[in-house]
Amino acid sequence: MSTVSGQQGQDRLPRFAGTRIVVKVGSSSVSGDNAGQIPDLVDALAQLRRAGNEVILVSSGAIATGVPFLHLAERPDDLATQQAAAAVGQNILVNRYQRALTVHGIVAGQVLLTANDIENPTHRGNAKRAIVRLLQLGILPIINENDTVATHEIRFGDNDRLAALVARLVGADQLVLLSDVDALYTAPPAIAGATRIPHVPFGDALAGVEIGATRSGWGTGGAATKVQAARLAADAGTSVLLTETRLFAAVLAGEDHGTVFEPAPAAAEGR
Repeated sequence: MSTVSGQQGQDRLPRFAGTRIVVKVGSSSVSGDNAGQIPDLVDALAQLRRAGNEVILVSSGAIATGVPFLHLAERPDDLATQQAAAAVGQNILVNRYQRALTVHGIVAGQVLLTANDIENPTHRGNAKRAIVRLLQLGILPIINENDTVATHEIRFGDNDRLAALVARLVGADQLVLLSDVDALYTAPPAIAGATRIPHVPFGDALAGVEIGATRSGWGTGGAATKVQAARLAADAGTSVLLTETRLFAAVLAGEDHGTVFEPAPAAAEGR
């Protein structure tokens, strides 16, 4: 397994300045008891913008946010109730983001996508044009899957994949995958002896790494989906950082956290 650690890993952390960055945050980080993390996340996004970056947020959490307002105790299993929860939750979630963004004088623009929007060339072109124009106008795009109309047959599967596809769509320099796990480990973190992998060279098969599929009660993705998404983005020349939501500000301050996936050299050079 070709990984580096210590000071070398710190040297390979992404440099967030003058680039186009897609930041994805998971449901468990912005809903329920963790909804209070939204202002801190927004502070970090505002910091990135002040440094001259174009920032796009891909945020999960619509269903998880909506469920309490439907007086349900847990995530519903049936599609119709999931769609209803998403319809309520998306409105509340974006409102929470906007309240936090207003402190920084930033306006959000909501973009809801389905898998068909990425697969259909006309829809894909429309989506890219709208997102790029929002960035040009100084708006922070907040993207989520359109859970109210998506069905099981046409879903992205998880928002890690959606974020990677958005990064490819807009030619992002950086993709940041934020969740409640601080990095990729050689085995599930709960297993004794598991160690953090700070850096994954492009093309590294991660031989010997035990990648689990564990996920939270609200999210639909685990470590496996994050690695798949990281590789999808890296193939297109996008550098990827995987870390914990609460550590994002520390990473921006130069601390060594998370796992960096190196992009394809030729694709990155063509940016």
